[in-house]
Amino acid sequence: MDKVVSNAATAVDGIVDGSSISVGGFGLCGVPSVLIAELHKSGVTNLEAVSNNCGVDDWGLGVLLKDKRIRRIIASYVGENKEFERQFLHGELEVELTPQGTLAEKLRAGGAGIPAFFTATGVGTQIADGGVPWRYAPDGSIAKASPPKETREMEWHGKTLTFVLEEAIATDFALVRAWKGDRHGNLVFRQSARNFNPLAAMAGRITIAEVEHLVDPGEIDPDAVHLPGIYVQRVLPLTAEQAADKRIERRTVQPKPDALNGGHH
Repeated sequence: MDKVVSNAATAVDGIVDGSSISVGGFGLCGVPSVLIAELHKSGVTNLEAVSNNCGVDDWGLGVLLKDKRIRRIIASYVGENKEFERQFLHGELEVELTPQGTLAEKLRAGGAGIPAFFTATGVGTQIADGGVPWRYAPDGSIAKASPPKETREMEWHGKTLTFVLEEAIATDFALVRAWKGDRHGNLVFRQSARNFNPLAAMAGRITIAEVEHLVDPGEIDPDAVHLPGIYVQRVLPLTAEQAADKRIERRTVQPKPDALNGGHH
């Protein structure tokens, strides 16, 4: 089945107000920026997003957040986005912070058909006990907090330990970015850009992948496939310009050697 779509508007067709979306990327690495930009252009709002983070103020999911298109987000880290902080603290955004490994497994479980799982992560904290602020009121009080989760003692490697039940995540749509993909939706991610992309893709009922290099079926060695095409419904090939348009989240450079010794050789 040829899953290639001709343009970004066709790729995001069906995402409507109130849809839930899982989005790949880590920081600004491996972010499906073309699909996000098209989603912003379409005008959809009231979205529930699931992603490791929410980009920065002017890139990644931050583009949607800035115009208040996101109602709720499930994420692990949000420290690079000042607008995210402002909206959360002023009661304009609901946020469910989730331990990073737990979030990864919740997405993977959603794609694998596992409704819930037990993990030791979060036991003895507000993650398990409840009380993590999800939404603040305008006066700074907590308007909505996380509920307590089920815990259970189990034998594990000869010890009796406590585990917390975490529910899987499945979303209406998933947006991901791949380095290479074929017309059947088989995807390959490049180095650290793999990050949350395969997991986000698994969680979506309709998964849309923007790919930097589109190849014909059979050109990708089956052993090299990171995500099989069964998880992908639409493939959007990027132009060379779109593929090259990437951002650095925080540029860190060393001063030139001359600057270190006062300019003298």
